[in-house]
Amino acid sequence: MDLVKAMTLAAKGMKAQGTRMKVISENLANAETTGKSKGADPYRRQIVTFSNQVNRADNTKEVTTGKVQYDPAPFVTKYDPSHPAADESGYVKTPNVNPMLEMMDMREAQRSYEANLGVIEMARSMLMKTIELLRAS
Repeated sequence: MDLVKAMTLAAKGMKAQGTRMKVISENLANAETTGKSKGADPYRRQIVTFSNQVNRADNTKEVTTGKVQYDPAPFVTKYDPSHPAADESGYVKTPNVNPMLEMMDMREAQRSYEANLGVIEMARSMLMKTIELLRAS
């Protein structure tokens, strides 16, 4: 595989991880967002799916983001009869977002992003050294 293809594949990986970080950020921002009316559902956690696609021109596998899906996990309820979204029993549905899990996912996405950035930097460095060698001869 040539270096330009490696850089292209790494850039696609960075784009996928960037999308993942955006969705995780939305989850964290809405971790306390409840419904506004009686018995209304709160914010539902979103999950990014990835898929591999074969680029037939290059015969390479590329990562892409699939649909952003909603997490089917149940909402957590807490007792707060004074809340506007409380049901008849006084319970309020809270988002199915676990901030600790989101932070771990964010860290993993960040590491993957940095790894792809490292590939681009290394390929760029190798291309520059090749150009220097060609100039010297």
